[in-house]
Amino acid sequence: MNKTSKSTEKKYQQWINTVSVLIPVAVALLFMVRLPNVEPLSFLPPIYAAVNGITAVLLIVALVAIKNKKIALHENLMKTAILCSSLFLVMYVAYHMTSDSTKYLGEGTIMYVYYFILISHILLSIVVIPLVLISYVRAHLGQFESHKKIVRYAFPVWLYVAVTGVIVYVMISPFYI
Repeated sequence: MNKTSKSTEKKYQQWINTVSVLIPVAVALLFMVRLPNVEPLSFLPPIYAAVNGITAVLLIVALVAIKNKKIALHENLMKTAILCSSLFLVMYVAYHMTSDSTKYLGEGTIMYVYYFILISHILLSIVVIPLVLISYVRAHLGQFESHKKIVRYAFPVWLYVAVTGVIVYVMISPFYI
């Protein structure tokens, strides 16, 4: 690897590190902000759940595309999946800045199932940020062997986060006011 490549890679790594910390911190801080005199955006949860579902489908179709050597299609699907995840995040934060959090009112075993899914979804949604960014940068830089190595972890984590986002919505939706 030449000096320019190392310099470029170092800049990307700094960007990845910064974004990977800033996003969860910003979400946590914005969760505490309530916009005054703004109508609750109560229509958003089914939309952002659908976006999570679309992300999951895009990830699966992108996997099939790359296995069939359709590189351009794979690249476009992955960029769209990143866009969808970003869109989800914006809508999720907007909803929580205008609406009270919904309490899960299920009881018994299903409550424990819900909280297991929710907590694993939240924790892995933080973990997936650097995984996706590293995967993207490695592909962008043409480092396909190292891209494949990180994708072994990034893909299942991202797919799990997307699918469990839908499951969490379905489980809590009866309790929305």
